Amino acid sequence: MRNKLLDLAEKSSLREKPLTFAVGDTVDVHTRILEGDKERIQIFSGVVIAHHGQGTNEMFTVRRIVAGEGVERTFPVNSPKVADVTVKRHARVRRAKLFYLRDRVGKATRLRERRAKTGESSAS
Repeated sequence: MRNKLLDLAEKSSLREKPLTFAVGDTVDVHTRILEGDKERIQIFSGVVIAHHGQGTNEMFTVRRIVAGEGVERTFPVNSPKVADVTVKRHARVRRAKLFYLRDRVGKATRLRERRAKTGESSAS
């Protein structure tokens, strides 16, 4: 059980609107990049292979292939540097961590599509 005083202190650092994605989803992570005095948004797209932590320590790991090499980035969920997370595709997975994708190459990295439930919108 967590300390109630810590929860109150962390509450100001948490996002007002929580991000809605799951492990296995293909996402676009919009990150704020500061270059001198200008700020721009850079998109990192890939598959969410891990989601761990809680509160201000909550993080997720996204993996993608760039020039034949696997690249993974870990993002804090509640960071102001993460502007938005857009889900492009939902996948059906049977485990919480998809580290086995690191050993796979090419078409073997594909995940099965998760069909939208009747309550979910298929436009997202």
